[in-house]
Amino acid sequence: MQQPTQHIIPTLPSQSAQAASTPLTSQAAPAPHPTMRRNRRLSWMNRFSFPLALVMVVLGWQLLVVISGYQPYTLPSPLLVLQRFVSAASSGLLLHHTLVTVTAALGGFALALLTGTLLGYLLFRLRWLERATAPLLAASQAVPIIAIAPLIILWFGTGLQAKILVAALITFFPILMSTLVALRQIPRELREMALISGASWWQMMRYVELPLALPVMFAGIRTGLALATTGAVVGEFVAGRDGLGALINIARGLFDTPLMFVAILTLVIITLTLYQLVEWVERVIVHWAD
Repeated sequence: MQQPTQHIIPTLPSQSAQAASTPLTSQAAPAPHPTMRRNRRLSWMNRFSFPLALVMVVLGWQLLVVISGYQPYTLPSPLLVLQRFVSAASSGLLLHHTLVTVTAALGGFALALLTGTLLGYLLFRLRWLERATAPLLAASQAVPIIAIAPLIILWFGTGLQAKILVAALITFFPILMSTLVALRQIPRELREMALISGASWWQMMRYVELPLALPVMFAGIRTGLALATTGAVVGEFVAGRDGLGALINIARGLFDTPLMFVAILTLVIITLTLYQLVEWVERVIVHWAD
């Protein structure tokens, strides 16, 4: 009996077998997206933009001194200012005057922050009080602080108290206005919903008004802290033997221009440091604002 012929059909390897036999190293890595490359480039530029700008300023400063031929008592070179900075820092002169200015600036800022936020909240709650005091607050900004500082020195003396008060006066208005603007921009619907839910005055301020107002308030706090250093220096200019403002006056009388540059650059460093500190505090407290 004849048996049927068995046909052998060749089978192709499956796709899974091919994937298993293919080494992983042979698979090509996906090319980075153009947006990712652009973001990396922008991140690098943001990281090194300030140091590059600082180097360009110093090089331009040195080039101006070389080309124009200024004398050291007119415009000292960056190297001469650096040498004077090292000598003033090593002798303790710079540290003493810096601590006095920082103490007066922070004291004035703390006083302005307390009074500015409290008065801003009262003006927000009591509209009649805002209408009564708005012209006076606006008129107070028309008088420069340099014109009021001699009176404050006359009334409170030449000590640290007068410098703190001058710093507080110049810092008060930005903090007050930022508090008012921050509270006014809160939607009315949120307050109404909180009142319908039975929120008390404290709960309204703690859970609705303060969290929503903090991002805008920090803008005024940053500006006020920068102005507090200016107010402290103004008080030291008018009357004072200590502080960076007094050091600038002393250096001017001695025709020590490099020391004047040292005091000015120290003020810049203080202001930038305090500004960065407030930005860090803002990121920690209102990180949810983004």
